[in-house]
Formats: sequence, structure tokens, C-alpha cells
Amino acid sequence: MHDADIIIVGAGAAGLSLARRLSDGAPGGGRGPTVLLIDAPRGPLRPPERTWCFWEVPGGPYDAALSASWGRLRVRGPDGEATVADPAPLRYKMLRSGAFETLVARQLNASGVCRRAEAAVESVRDVPDGAEVRAYDASGRRVVLTARWAFDSRPPPRLPPARTTLLQHFRGWFVRTERPVFDPRTADLMDFRTPQPAHGLSFGYLLPLGPRHALVEYTEFSRAVLDDAGYERALRQYTGQILDLGPFRITASEEGVIPMTDGRFPCRAGRSVFRIGAAGGATRPSTGYTFAAVRRQTEALAADLLAGRDPAPRPPHPARARAMDAVLLRALDSGRLDGAAFFTGLFRHVPAERLLRFLDGRTRVPEDLLIGLRTPVMPMLRSLAELPFLPRRVAPSRPRPPSPFLSRSPSPSRESRDLSPDPDPDPSPDRGER
Repeated sequence: MHDADIIIVGAGAAGLSLARRLSDGAPGGGRGPTVLLIDAPRGPLRPPERTWCFWEVPGGPYDAALSASWGRLRVRGPDGEATVADPAPLRYKMLRSGAFETLVARQLNASGVCRRAEAAVESVRDVPDGAEVRAYDASGRRVVLTARWAFDSRPPPRLPPARTTLLQHFRGWFVRTERPVFDPRTADLMDFRTPQPAHGLSFGYLLPLGPRHALVEYTEFSRAVLDDAGYERALRQYTGQILDLGPFRITASEEGVIPMTDGRFPCRAGRSVFRIGAAGGATRPSTGYTFAAVRRQTEALAADLLAGRDPAPRPPHPARARAMDAVLLRALDSGRLDGAAFFTGLFRHVPAERLLRFLDGRTRVPEDLLIGLRTPVMPMLRSLAELPFLPRRVAPSRPRPPSPFLSRSPSPSRESRDLSPDPDPDPSPDRGER
């Protein structure tokens, strides 16, 4: 006897999305599979409040829980020239994890097919008649759970071998200004007026939540992260010299590191064990966005399970998109491609709706060719030509803690951000006062 038909490890975007789809029940109103959703115990293993950003048409399943959405997107080149685009019918949406969890919890409770448990998972593996999950409950007692299928969303202990591995690393401030300086209608996806590093690229990222409230972030694509002083210096320069925000107060901060790699993340870890979410390759290597691919991935798996079929894992991004990402990453890492000019040119010359579908891997071959004509051809061709001869190397490992109660999972992605309350809510010079 199994504890459930399906065990889902991790109650983040991937785990909750799969549980939510399974709660819809089998086609025709039949009984769906029983589901056990395992979340980490409250404490250092459970991530804090996170934010996910993605684009889709209005009327999505999570619209009622959105923090904000924008109908206009802006990109600024290194010279300050702004390109403002309307990606209609798409909108750029921000969803906080707390609101998402509350919404999904109501649906799971109403369905009655999903049980929830808190445990720190140690291992997920195949056994002769399905999958076995070994974990520790909140009291530290070892528990062993079995199911026909297991879906594991935990970050892998190390990145897969890759020809190119860059890091998208960022730190952001949620700020409140004394005067209205933000346009709530427009999100700034990339502002290349930031000083560019010797290797890679940098940009500002600004999501206005009101005329005086916004997330302001400094981001780099490079081989190594900055130290605290480097991020602090970059953010102070961006908010003060470039944006000229005037006096403001930092209400919260966030930071993260997203691997940008052409390594292959296997969706399957055994006969009955699957990886989902970023662990299953849902993060787009060239952008770092994850949430939309998580939804596609979990919806496809749920459709198989609800129809009584064995789940057939599908790569979250098509092979053509992954190949183009590999070329772009190599061109950026080799230094032969000017990243700021590349991204600025795309937004200036490609219709916004088509470009967003391209970044989501949902364009057709003719559209890809038209977009390709807007890129620097020679750097891309040189990078394409050398890829088959480059070895795949193993990146430094990111070991899991020896005890499941000792540390938090790795830094979240742009759609899964670490949002830590400001320990000093009062304005003061060392907290960003201007």
C-alpha cells in the first residue's frame, strides 16, 4: 500500500502548480489520483516571501492574486534612448508567493484530493513498485513515504556539465520616495545606463508599484557574483545618479543568483521519479524566467496523470530555443557580442508581442528567422561553429546541507525571490537615504 498515488516534494511554484492541476480531477468528473504535497518545516529550510514575474494575456488563473501588472515595457540603451513597447494582448505580471499559496490552498482544500505534510526531505528514489521519499518531520523523526510517482522540485546539488555557465545575479531594493517619480503604467525591463563590467553585462530593472513605490534592482550577467560593497555601490549609483530618485526609504531588499547554462537538466530521475520546476530545466537559460515554463510543464504532466497515462516528461523549452540559447550564451561569454547593444536592438526592432513569445520559446521557425536577422550575424555564426568542439565541464557543486535543518535552499530566481524585511525601518543614511 502506498501513502498516496503521487508525492510532490516542495510547495513552491512547481509543486503547487502541479497539485493545483491535479485537484481539478479526472476528465468527466472521475476520481483523480490521491496526492501528498510535502513542504519544508517552518524554519531555515522554508524560503521567505518570493516574487514571480511573467507575461500572459489578461484573465489568467492567478490574476486575482497579482500584486501588479503592466501594459507597457521600456528598455533604455547605454545612451539613455528609451524604447517603449506595448506587447498587447500580453501584460507583464507580478505575483507574490504568499498570495499564490493562499489562492492555491483554497482550491486544494475544496478538492479534497491533496493532503499536505511538513517534512525535510533527505532523498527521493525508485523502489520496485514506485517511489520512496525519506524525510524528517518537524520533530526530527525519520519518516518513509511511498507512492506510485514522485515529483521532486528541490534544487539539484550541482549544475549539470555545460559548455557555458554564466550567472545572472542581482540585488534589489523596494523603495518609497518622498515625491512621485515612478510611472505605474510602465515596467523597465532593462536599463543599460549602468556602468558595464569588463566581462558580461549589467542593467537596471524597475517595477513601479505606485507613483512613490517600486522595486529597483541592479543585475549582472557574468561569471562571478559581486560582494556586498559592489551591489551597494551599484544600487546607490543607479538610484542616485541615474534615476535621480531624491530622498527615499528602503522598505525591503532581495537578492538572488540564477545559473544561465546550456547544461541539460534531466526531467526524469528514475522510473517513477521526476524533477519539476527549475530542477527539471524550467528556467530559460538566456533570460532566467521560469514561472511560465513551470506552468506548461506541470499542466502537461497533470494531463497525463489525470487521463490515467504514465507521465511523459517533456522539456519545458523546445530544442530549437535551447540551441539558440547555447549560441547566445557562448557569444556573451566569449566577449564577441555586445550584450547591451544586442538586447537593446531586439526591443527596438522586433514587435514586443513577438519578442516576448520568442523569449518564451513559442515562436514559429519563420518568426525566429526574422528575429535572427536583427542580431549580429558574425558573432552568432562564430559561436555556433565552435559549440560542437567545446567540452562540457562540471560547474562547482552546491552541496545540500548534511542535516535537513541547517540551511536554506539556494538563492531563488527572478520569479522566486528572497524578500527579507528591512531590519531598520527608519530612514537613515546607511539604509539608502538620499
